[in-house]
Amino acid sequence: MSKYKMKIAGLERELERFSVNDKLDIAAFIMFGDVEITEKAAQELLKKCPEHDVVVTAEAKGIPLCYEMARQGCRSYVIARKGIKVYMRSPIGVTVNSITTANEQKLYFGENDSEFLRGKKVLIVDDVISTGNSLDALERLVKQTGAEIVGKAAVLAEGDAKNRKDIIYLEELPLFFK
Repeated sequence: MSKYKMKIAGLERELERFSVNDKLDIAAFIMFGDVEITEKAAQELLKKCPEHDVVVTAEAKGIPLCYEMARQGCRSYVIARKGIKVYMRSPIGVTVNSITTANEQKLYFGENDSEFLRGKKVLIVDDVISTGNSLDALERLVKQTGAEIVGKAAVLAEGDAKNRKDIIYLEELPLFFK
């Protein structure tokens, strides 16, 4: 099992490498269960992010970061769901293809979340931005609510995402070509 060692928000971590295909490996950054990295990454990102009313992420890997950034900062967050729940009246949705998920996915807000977001300053967050497909889908979904996107942030920018001028991130995460 191959590992990639890096420093994230001042903390040392070893990320396990996984094969995406016969030409590419990625180092998997998983925040689930790592309270220390979640708290510290949220703290460091908040120092770099613009003022906002609410933090938004997609289900599921960005949830700990989104919650912690809201807890330390604006005190409000909304999660774009991957499926329509019975309590979601008049859902709106977008389609997304992610590098780490084999099939096409959809993201949804229910009417309550859409109304809550309308007119608010939104900070979109995720654990890792790679291709930007998930980020783009979140942007499209948030814009449907009438909210203003004031920033887009992630703990790590993977591969070419490090060259994007429209995102805020803490560290670069390389791709591993075979």
